[in-house]
Amino acid sequence: MADRLSPLDVSFLYMETPTTAMHVGGVATFQPPPDGFDYDRLVELITDRIALVPRYRQKVQVVPGRLANPVWVDDADFDVTYHVRRSALPKPGTDAQLRELVGRLQSRQLDRNRPLWEIYLVEGLEGGRVGIITKTHHAMVDGVSAVDIGTVMLDTSPVPREVPADDWTPSRAPGSAKLVLGAVTDLVKRPTQALDTARSAVVDARATAGKAAGVASGVLQSVVSMARPAPDSPLNVRIGEQRRFGMAATDLEDYRKVRKAHGGTVNDVVLATVAGALRSWLLTRGEPVKTTTTIRAMVPVSVRTEGQAGGGNRVSSYFVDLPIGEGSPVVRLHQVSFAMRGHKESGQSVGADALVQMSGFAPPTIHSLGARAASGMTRRLFNLVVTNVPGPQFPLYAAGARMLSMYPVVPLAKGQAVSVGLTSYDGGVYYGLNADRDAMPDIDVLAGLIEESLAELVGTTAG
Repeated sequence: MADRLSPLDVSFLYMETPTTAMHVGGVATFQPPPDGFDYDRLVELITDRIALVPRYRQKVQVVPGRLANPVWVDDADFDVTYHVRRSALPKPGTDAQLRELVGRLQSRQLDRNRPLWEIYLVEGLEGGRVGIITKTHHAMVDGVSAVDIGTVMLDTSPVPREVPADDWTPSRAPGSAKLVLGAVTDLVKRPTQALDTARSAVVDARATAGKAAGVASGVLQSVVSMARPAPDSPLNVRIGEQRRFGMAATDLEDYRKVRKAHGGTVNDVVLATVAGALRSWLLTRGEPVKTTTTIRAMVPVSVRTEGQAGGGNRVSSYFVDLPIGEGSPVVRLHQVSFAMRGHKESGQSVGADALVQMSGFAPPTIHSLGARAASGMTRRLFNLVVTNVPGPQFPLYAAGARMLSMYPVVPLAKGQAVSVGLTSYDGGVYYGLNADRDAMPDIDVLAGLIEESLAELVGTTAG
């Protein structure tokens, strides 16, 4: 029997609009090995490893009459060279040109008639580097056991690991009669799904909005203190289809130094850094900043304990009012730490059970958690999403090419002008700022202010 999309996963197909593309992505830079790294080598690598992610050779097929959710079927015409693409910057390609390219590529929706992913090799970067840009639709992200193509192509050694031979042949796609029979069988076995399916068949947008409202209601019950609307902010505007992308590179040791001097956690230092950057950014725009000014961030946090059994992940998500009006970086940090600690001690967070209704959580697609949650909740609850993903603190390689940096691309929810994703990797902390092109022409200013905000915090430490 065909593998049917879950109600959550199919909702991301229904919610997608030209202004809210539902894919998560990333951009990584690599230093090629002595014998080089080109398009043919990337295609060979993906071809060798794609059997480890069977979903990446499947596409969505709709059930006639929408009697049930769509199913995943093998793409009989699968062509890896359609999904693995190449681009080049005029040598020497600058990081600014790379950011512009990322923004343009991430603006485009994925083709619904093919497997929902793309990878771009970007050649011509200065310093002899190459870039790899990825896009994967949320519908493909399983909240428990997801494995991303970007992970299977990476190794912990310059020598690629051996993988089993791939003898894949596509299974024949089910015909209309079989799809209808399967839908009827599933509805008989799980009659509670019938109502959801009927509703989505009548009007997808209304069903999705109703589901999102139900989840938001559950969230508000879990977070009573956050029931009041988020503050007004230039971060919340009507957005268009086009994107800009900003990047900021920082050192993990700086966050540890600040944490050691002032307490809290590394994630607290991250949020204080973002708060300081947003404060300075508002001031550059001439926006009024009062002592009471705040910006509410939704912050997904892993709550899985070390040694916890099971292959899944547990997650909680906090609404944190970032103290933008506070001028002292140390006081900002203490206020953020107090707020985060208060959430944990009081249990005032979006619990895992509630959150799983609208979000998936599994490395390396953990950044999709924030985007999924954001897409399911009204912008009145928060102003922006900040996802922080701890990564490996050792180098990774793709066909011998050493990965130098990894910047996540967290998609925008409706009414969200910018999303902030960051990943720590091999001693660095890399911010990816995905932004609406028209609302955030100064995204590079905000990215630079993140680096300045962290430097301000570091300057308050002894030694």
